[in-house]
Amino acid sequence: MSDTTEIEKKSLEAHVELCAERYRFLEAKMSDLEEEIVAVKTLVQNLQSLLQEAVEKRNDQLIAWGLGIMGVMAGIIAWLATKLV
Repeated sequence: MSDTTEIEKKSLEAHVELCAERYRFLEAKMSDLEEEIVAVKTLVQNLQSLLQEAVEKRNDQLIAWGLGIMGVMAGIIAWLATKLV
């Protein structure tokens, strides 16, 4: 790296060319990073929707079980009421 800084000190054109190359390299890295961030964002959104679906499904299961248990209890109470009365 010290060789390039010595060349840059002596030649403005060399400095401009090296800076342009550095910026191209940085822009390429930024572009790659942006693509990876978009991919991660998409993955997180997909994961979020899957989790939301799982929560909704579980809630539906709990409601169904609760209604089933309440129905059985109501049936038992009705049966007991007819047998004991």
